[in-house]
Amino acid sequence: MKAIYLNTSLKMGDEESNTSALIKKSKQWLEKEGVETEEIRVADYNIAFGMKPDMGQGDQWPQILAKVKEANIIIIGTPIWIGEKSSVSTLVMERLYASSSETNDKGQSIYYNKVGGAIVTGNEDGGKDAAKSILYGLQHIGFTIPPNVDAYWVGEAGPGPSYIEGGQDNEFTLKNTKTLSYNVMHFAKMLEKQPIPAKGNLL
Repeated sequence: MKAIYLNTSLKMGDEESNTSALIKKSKQWLEKEGVETEEIRVADYNIAFGMKPDMGQGDQWPQILAKVKEANIIIIGTPIWIGEKSSVSTLVMERLYASSSETNDKGQSIYYNKVGGAIVTGNEDGGKDAAKSILYGLQHIGFTIPPNVDAYWVGEAGPGPSYIEGGQDNEFTLKNTKTLSYNVMHFAKMLEKQPIPAKGNLL
C-alpha cells in the first residue's frame, strides 16, 4: 500500500512549508499503519502547461505521473492564495486530467481503484472551496473519494498565524487529519481486495 502526497506549495526545495507540515501529520498516521508514503514538492519539477501526458522539451511531469500510477492513495496538498487553491495545484489537476483517457486492463480510467484526498493550509478563507475543487476534479477523472477526506487549517479570516505558527495543536484540524488518513487507507484496502467492476463503466 502506497500513498503519494503532491505538495502544490509555491515554495521550493527545503523551504519551510505550512502545507508540508500538515502533510507530515497525515503521513504519520498512515505510516503507523504500515502504509508507505512519499511527499513530492511539485514546484521542484519543471512541469509544462498543456493537455498531453508528456509535453516534451524537458517536461518532468511524466516522472510524477509514474509515481501516481503506482500508488493506491493520492492526496493533493495546497496553500490558499486569494481564497483559492494554488496555481501549482491547478496545473497538477490539468496534467492528471490529460491522462484520464488512458485505461487499465479492464478498459477503465487508470485512476480507477485509486483513492483521493485534499489537505489545505492558509490564514484566510478558502479551505472548503479549495478542497471542493480538488475533490470534485479527482472524482471526475476516476478517483474514489471517501467521506471526510479534506483536512485544513485556515485560522481566522485575514492576516494571522500560519499553520506552523498557530494550527499544529488545533483540535479540529488534528481530528480531521486523522479521519482523512484513516478513511483513504480503509477505502484503498477495500478497493485492493475488491476493485470496481468494469460492468456499467464501458460503452
